[in-house]
Amino acid sequence: MFVVVLGALLLQLVLVIDGASVLDETATPPLGTRLLRLVSYFTIQANVLVAVVAAGLIRDPHREGAVWRVVRLDAVVGIAVTGVLHWFLLRPLLDLSGANALADRMLHLVVPFLAVVGWLLFGPRPRIERGTVLRALIWPVAWLVYILGLGAVTGWYPYPFLDVGELGGYAPVLLAAGGVTVLLLVCFVLAAGVDRRLPAAPGKARGSTW
Repeated sequence: MFVVVLGALLLQLVLVIDGASVLDETATPPLGTRLLRLVSYFTIQANVLVAVVAAGLIRDPHREGAVWRVVRLDAVVGIAVTGVLHWFLLRPLLDLSGANALADRMLHLVVPFLAVVGWLLFGPRPRIERGTVLRALIWPVAWLVYILGLGAVTGWYPYPFLDVGELGGYAPVLLAAGGVTVLLLVCFVLAAGVDRRLPAAPGKARGSTW
């Protein structure tokens, strides 16, 4: 898992440095702008979280801690939602080929699949409590606030459903953002339910207090 996600991130980084298009960009902005935009994508941040979690679990499959639980949940749910939204909302907008298409499929399809399957098969669990779910919302909400602020300053938005200019104002954008937030919350709660019902993995683990 770690090798796959790291390879996907490095490939996308090389493509961005080389000036390859990202999503709907038609012009090639300066390198600093390209790198800022790259790390602003929810997709990239979710993949980074998966890489961090995978590296941590390689070192200690039984890893614990309140912060770790939040990071683990954000990684699994964030990458799963990334895959779902990409497949239904963004994939029809893309026309990629070669290395660009490979990076896109790895970041949006392969990594989400491996991350979710790996979590279901190997855990670690139980790791999700009520407080874990609430704290896990901090990252996506903070990301939405950051993106809207960045867009207000630069006029650039990473995804069409958050583009204030294209959608004619903040009302439809906030509606879309609210929908995504609700989707994430539902997925967090579903993950908590699965976490409680599947056998502890790996081996013995401290019980959940959901």
